[in-house]
Amino acid sequence: MAETIATPDTLAIYVHWPFCRSLCPYCDFNSHVSDHVDHARWRAALLRELEHYAELAGPRRVTSIFFGGGTPSLMAPDTAAAVIEAVAHHFILDEDIEITLEANPTSVESAHLAAFAGAGINRVSLGIQALDDAALAFLGRTHSAEEAITAIEVAAHTFERYSFDLIYARPGQSVDQWRRELEQAIGRTRGHISVYQLTVERGTPFYLAQARGDLVLPDDPVLAALFETTQEVLADAGMPAYEISNHAAPGQACRHNLAYWQYSDYAGIGPGAHGRITAAGRIHATRQHRAPEIWLHRVEDHGHATQTNEPLEPQSVVAELVLMGLRLRCGIDAANFRARAGMALDEAFDPVTLRRLEEGRLIVHNSDGLRATPSGRQRLDSVVAALVV
Repeated sequence: MAETIATPDTLAIYVHWPFCRSLCPYCDFNSHVSDHVDHARWRAALLRELEHYAELAGPRRVTSIFFGGGTPSLMAPDTAAAVIEAVAHHFILDEDIEITLEANPTSVESAHLAAFAGAGINRVSLGIQALDDAALAFLGRTHSAEEAITAIEVAAHTFERYSFDLIYARPGQSVDQWRRELEQAIGRTRGHISVYQLTVERGTPFYLAQARGDLVLPDDPVLAALFETTQEVLADAGMPAYEISNHAAPGQACRHNLAYWQYSDYAGIGPGAHGRITAAGRIHATRQHRAPEIWLHRVEDHGHATQTNEPLEPQSVVAELVLMGLRLRCGIDAANFRARAGMALDEAFDPVTLRRLEEGRLIVHNSDGLRATPSGRQRLDSVVAALVV
């Protein structure tokens, strides 16, 4: 039987801004295009839902705030400032708190970065996605490669810490092309970069294009070569992978995302936001209503738009710990696993399965914890499925 789960004294906070100027054909996030947003009304609703979750979580030290979306750089900087001020009112801010804003690199949004810095944002994550105009057009991005480079320069001038994203495994992309693009990007980083393999998600325009045969992605040998090239080039640049898609120099990892991968408590506010909050000895899964207008009305009527708030069964906690923790190069810490799952690693998994995965050189399991090998991280879906049957 699982032990009672102690409530952590820390909390991360995610704030979802659901609006975008346009929708990218690969994106399956909770994003919506709206011609008019009442910023004052949305600010008030975010603050009200934050107050609800402050009461639910209780006194905590907040280690990170992350404004995601959607495109949160389209919100009014005053909204970000108000949320940060409210977090400081309801909680204790960590002295080294990380406050990140996702931003698009259009010229209009780049011009607002200084205002966001003044609002309290101390880290930005730029959705660059490619450094080639043809690739950006294919990905449905509304900025040019020149605008992307300018945005990186503005971020470097404005913030001590910043990151940007790239997408690889695009149709027809060769290993040599990707290596050159990575090397170009490295010269513009400051200790962190996120690189995502293009995947086709159900319900997106790319999904329909692939079904019609109009979109053909690289085959498995090319995908493997692109992945291995990514690891090699970024490790040589001093930014090894600390997670499957994220690379950082020492001390530059995204602290907010580490809260997810290490299965810490986090509160999610805004349309569709998820959370994991420990209360009364159980980890509760929370989810806000996904539709922006319904979310807004429910918050105004009830103080929150929580669609789900349920305690997780021990097997669900174990599954989530594995799914998140094995993404990290360092894997799952044994002591943290016990603290969050209420049981030891050896109690949670079939020893025959562990031995088979070890013999296949897909995992390393010892008294320190459990981690996937580089080969195992390339086959992580299969490793996770074997462990949490």
